[in-house]
Amino acid sequence: MKVKSFPVGWLSTNCYIVSCEETKEAAVIDPGMESKKETEQILEYIKQNGFKVKYIINTHGHPDHIVGNEAIKKATGAPILIHQGTIEKLNADRKLHDGDVLQVGNIKLVVLHTPGHTPDGISLLADNAVFTGDTLFAGSVGRTDFPGGSYTDLMQSIRTKLMCLPDSFTVYCGHGPATTIGDEKLYNPFMQT
Repeated sequence: MKVKSFPVGWLSTNCYIVSCEETKEAAVIDPGMESKKETEQILEYIKQNGFKVKYIINTHGHPDHIVGNEAIKKATGAPILIHQGTIEKLNADRKLHDGDVLQVGNIKLVVLHTPGHTPDGISLLADNAVFTGDTLFAGSVGRTDFPGGSYTDLMQSIRTKLMCLPDSFTVYCGHGPATTIGDEKLYNPFMQT
C-alpha cells in the first residue's frame, strides 16, 4: 500500500491517494481541493502513476473534506462513498456502513463508524494503518462543537475502535501530521483522562 498526502484547501485538509502498487488501483480519501491548481496537482499525480481510481471516499460530510468530490469524479468516473448516516446534502453514489470492506487492488479498507466529530464520521482501517478523518489527530481529537457533534461519542469511538489497534499502526489524520496509535496512547492528552 502506497499513501500520498496532499494538504488542500484553506484548512489544509489531508487528501490521501491510497494505491495498490501491484494492480495500480487507487482510492481518493477526502478530496478537499478548493482551487483548480490543487485539483490539477492531484490528477497529475494519478496520471503520472497510471492509477485507476476505484473510489472517492469521504470520512465525513464537512465541506473541507468533500468540496473536490465532483472534480475527481468528473475526471476519473469513480463513485463517491460516504457513511449512510450523513446529514449533509451530498450526492453520494454509495452509502457505507460499519464493517463494510472496500477492495482497492490488493488493499482492503474496512469501514469503522467513528461518530463524534460528526454523526456520520468514519475511519478506514488498512493492513497496518488507519485513516481517521477528523476523529483523531496527532496530539488532539476532533472538534465536537459543530451541529451533531458529541464529545462523549467521539471519545467512545476513539477508545473502542482506534485505541484497540496495534501500537505500530500509522494514523493518517484529516489535518496535520501522521502519527501512530502507540504515540497517541502515550502522548495525546485526551487519552490520559
